[in-house]
Amino acid sequence: MGVGVTGFGVLGLEQGFTTPDMAIISEQDILGDRLIRKVKKRSKDADILTEVNDISLGDAVVHADHGIGRFQGLRTIEAGGAPHDCLELHYHGGDKLFLPVENIELLSRYGGHEMVVLDKLGGVAWQARKAKLKQRIRDIAEKLIKVAAMRELKTAPIINVPDSEYAEFVARFKFEATEDQRESINQVLEDLAKGRPMDRLVCGDVGFGKTEVALRAAFVAALNGHQVAVVVPTTLLARQHFKTFKERFEGYPIRIEQASRLVGAKELKKTKESIAKGAVDIVIGTHALLAKSMKFADLGLLIIDEEQHFGVSHKERIKTMRDNVHVLTLTATPIPRTLQLSLSGVRGLSLITTPPVDRMAVRSFVLPFDPMILREALLRERFRGGQSFYVCPRIKDLPSIEEFLAEQVPELKVAIAHGQMGSGPLEDIMNAFYDRQYDVLLSTTIVESGLDVPTANTLIIHKADQFGLAQLYQLRGRVGRSKTRAYAYFTTPPGKKLTEPAQKRLKVLQSLDTLGAGFALASHDLDIRGAGNLLGEEQSGHIKEVGFALYQSMLEEAVVMLRGGGGEDEIEDQWTPQISIGTSVLIPESYVSDLQVRMGLYRRLSTLQDAHEVDGFAAELTDRFGSLPSEVHHLLEIVKIKVACRVAGVSTVNAGPKGALVSFHKDAPPNPEGIMQFMHTAFNRQNSARSKDRLQSQVGR
Repeated sequence: MGVGVTGFGVLGLEQGFTTPDMAIISEQDILGDRLIRKVKKRSKDADILTEVNDISLGDAVVHADHGIGRFQGLRTIEAGGAPHDCLELHYHGGDKLFLPVENIELLSRYGGHEMVVLDKLGGVAWQARKAKLKQRIRDIAEKLIKVAAMRELKTAPIINVPDSEYAEFVARFKFEATEDQRESINQVLEDLAKGRPMDRLVCGDVGFGKTEVALRAAFVAALNGHQVAVVVPTTLLARQHFKTFKERFEGYPIRIEQASRLVGAKELKKTKESIAKGAVDIVIGTHALLAKSMKFADLGLLIIDEEQHFGVSHKERIKTMRDNVHVLTLTATPIPRTLQLSLSGVRGLSLITTPPVDRMAVRSFVLPFDPMILREALLRERFRGGQSFYVCPRIKDLPSIEEFLAEQVPELKVAIAHGQMGSGPLEDIMNAFYDRQYDVLLSTTIVESGLDVPTANTLIIHKADQFGLAQLYQLRGRVGRSKTRAYAYFTTPPGKKLTEPAQKRLKVLQSLDTLGAGFALASHDLDIRGAGNLLGEEQSGHIKEVGFALYQSMLEEAVVMLRGGGGEDEIEDQWTPQISIGTSVLIPESYVSDLQVRMGLYRRLSTLQDAHEVDGFAAELTDRFGSLPSEVHHLLEIVKIKVACRVAGVSTVNAGPKGALVSFHKDAPPNPEGIMQFMHTAFNRQNSARSKDRLQSQVGR
C-alpha cells in the first residue's frame, strides 16, 4: 500500500494497532464500544417465582415423598465407596435424611409461615395429607379450566394491526425496545387478533417499559374504531398517563380524555356524555371508569394498571367487563392470586425482566431517623442538580416533617402534596415539581404508582415500618428512572422496637437491591402475608399443608392433566430416578467455594431436559469456573443417565463390579425387552469403538 493511501477492509478486530509501516484503525476506535445485550430464550412456562425455591440454611423445606423438614446444609458423604454431595434434612424426633444433589428437584421451600410442624420421617401423616389435598386441588383445577373454557367460547372484536400507521407510531418511541418488551407486545397483538376476549397479565419491574406495551395496544384498538379505557389507581398517575398518551398520539385522529378528580365536574360530565356517544376514543382515569354509570359506545380494550390497588367491588366489576372485552393488566409486584391464575394458564402471562440500557439499581438504606444523615442526603441531591421525594404514611405526619425540613435544610424549596388537596392546587404543585421549581416533594403515598420524574433520584420514607412490602418497593421505583445512581432511605422511629413482620419487610427490601427484583419480591410477599384467595375460595390452609411451591406444582399438573382429557386419572406424584453407580458425584468446594452458588447450580442441573442442555451447562461451568474436575464430569454424566431413565420409566439404577440392577417406576409400563435391546446396542457400539481404537494403535506402532 502506497504512502498517503487509505485502505478499507473487513477484519475481525476489536481494537486497532500500529506498526512501523501502518496504522490499523478499527470501527470501535472511532465509534466507541458498542452496547450488546444478550438475548435469553425463555420457555413459555417460565416461573417468575424462582426465588421461592432458593433454599437457605435453616429453611423449612418440603420433600415430595417425606414431607416438611428443615434444611441443615450440604454434606459430603461416602456412598458406594465414593464421595457424594447430599442435602441434610432434619425431621421430627431428630430423624435425618440425606438427599442426593442430583435429586434436588424433589425439594421445595415451604415458605415463611411462623408455626412449622415438621413431619416424622417414614410416618403416614404426610402421604395422607397429600392424598386428601390432591382431590381438593383437582376440584380447583376443574373450576380454573371451566373459567378458561367459558372465555374461549365468548367472542370479542377482532383487532388487527394497521401496518403503515403502526410502523410510524412505533418509530415515535424514543428508546430501543428490549427483547422482552417486543415479545410481550407481539403476544398482546396476537391475542387482540384472535376474536376471543384477551385476558393477559404483563409483569415488568418498575421502569421496565410496561406503559409502551399499553400504548401500542391502545393505538391498534383505537385505529380499529374501538374505545379504550385505561384504569389507574391514583389521580396523579392518571394525569401522567394522559400527558404521555397525548404526546404519543399527537397528529392522529384520536380523541383522548381523562376522567379523575383533577377534572372539573362540568368537564367530567361532558366527557361521560362523549364516551357514551362514541366521540371519545381513549379515556384515562381512576376507578370512576369502573362505575356502572359509565357507559361506553363500543369498548374494545380495558387496560388496568396495578390491579392490586383496586378494591373487591372494583375487581368484581372488572370480572363482568371481561366477558366480551379485551383486558390487559400491567403490574410490577403481582399479588399471589393474580400470579396463580396466570401460572395455571387461566390468564395469559408476559414477562418483562430486561432492564433498559444503562439503568442502575437503587442503593437502599434502612436506618433509624437521623437528622444529620437525611440533611446530607437531601443536600447532596440538590448539589448534583436533582430532586427528592419525602414520603409519609399519613397526612397528619406532614406538618412535623415540614417543620423538620425548614429547620434542617432551609436552603431547599419544599412542596407538599396529598390526596385531600383540591384538584387545582394539586395540579399546580405537580406541574411546578416537574418543572423543577421545588427541590423536595413532601407527600403521602399518592406518588406511589407509576410517576416518572427522571430528575428525582433521592427518596426518604418516614416511618417505613408502617408500609407494606409491595408499597415500599413501588415507592422505591419512583427514583432511579434515568442513568443517574439513585438512593432510598427507609427510616424508622428511633428507639422503637419493630414488629417481626415489619423487620422482615425492611430486611427483604434491603436485600432486593438488584434490577428486576419485583418477581422475587412477590415470592417474599407470599411468605410474609400468605397466598390470599383463589376463585373466591380460601386457599391459605391448603398451601400451608404442603408449601406454596409444591401446591403450585400440583395445581399446574392437575390443570394440564384435565385439559389433556385425563379426567379420571390421579394427579401424578413427583418422582425422580435414583442412580447409584459407585462414582463421585459433587461440585467440589475447591471448584465453587460459595455454598449458595453451588446450591443454585444443583437446582439448575435438576431442570435440564436433555443431553444437549447438559453439554451447554458444562460449557457454562468451564467458562465461569475453569476446566471441569472429574467429580463434576461424573455429576453431569449422572444427570444425563437420569434424563434417559425418566424417559424410559426407570426408577432405580444400581451398578457395581458384579452387574447392574434396573427397576421400573410403578406408573411406567415395564418394557424390559426394550431396555435389553438398548443395552445390547450400546454394548456393541462400545466394543466396536474399543476395537477401532486398538486397531488404530497397532497401525500407529
